[in-house]
Amino acid sequence: MDPDENQYFTDESTCKMDRPLPGQLGQRPRFRQKLEKSRYSRPRCGFTILELLTVIAILTVLLALLLPSLGSARESARRIQCQNQLKQVGIALQGYHELNRSLPPGLQWEGTGQSAYGWAVPLLDLMEQRAVSDLVHADAPLSDPRNFDALHSSIATFVCPSDITAASFQLFAEEDLAESSAPLMELPTANYLGVFGTIEADNGFPVPKGDGAFLDTQAVRFVEFERGLSNTIIVGERTMSTVPSTWLGVDARGEDAVCRLVGSAITSPNCAECDECEFTSRHPGGVNFLWGDGHVEMVSENIEQELYRILSKRNGYVP
Repeated sequence: MDPDENQYFTDESTCKMDRPLPGQLGQRPRFRQKLEKSRYSRPRCGFTILELLTVIAILTVLLALLLPSLGSARESARRIQCQNQLKQVGIALQGYHELNRSLPPGLQWEGTGQSAYGWAVPLLDLMEQRAVSDLVHADAPLSDPRNFDALHSSIATFVCPSDITAASFQLFAEEDLAESSAPLMELPTANYLGVFGTIEADNGFPVPKGDGAFLDTQAVRFVEFERGLSNTIIVGERTMSTVPSTWLGVDARGEDAVCRLVGSAITSPNCAECDECEFTSRHPGGVNFLWGDGHVEMVSENIEQELYRILSKRNGYVP
């Protein structure tokens, strides 16, 4: 546009001309010609409805293909983390056995017989949990005021990242022992249980003698594993939905008290209709177990029942 043409614009924002240029009467101003031409030659922008629906359909298909893969990858990462945590427990158990020539007892009763502390309590110092260990007063009942902080101490190493858990749960008394509807106490949650063997641990008092690695008051030595350490499971998982469990201890009056600390290999891993003392997980296909030699391996939920039971015993050979 010529510089002289600027004088004929009164409003640049609307791009209108006051009057035509000299010598151009009866003709459309060049700027207006360009403007009208641009109205017809301007490329079309945006999507049609059909194009928009096509894009949405493609994105939906891609998401449907990708989301299962992402979920599988996340579960794989959580399963590996769970296995690493069990390995930490295994290292602590190996260290404890080296110092004491035995594994810790599955249950350790304090003097009054009211409370039993779990096999994991003596491992706290070996798992860099000295601060929590100092809060536990195993010479007194769990209800003792000195154990208040221990009852509210959650340890992430004992919680499987795949499970849906709360930091703690309420322990109620058995129905025939309940004096009121109030809970006996609140306990920190854990997913890892010592293997009691093929016998149901929660079968009344006195606690029956198990045939696994963690028994009531009895300390088991590695030399008692007749098949060898690499062929014996000693710690396994259980989901909170099966029955909430703990690393700390239980009140003897509590519902399923002993099973809060140890588990039984009676039927199969992840058995949906089995006793609450069995081992379960949210990992597809099986349950992670710590073996006597310290390695961690998943046991398939399709394992033969007889083999599963044998692997949980201190003695006995695979047929």
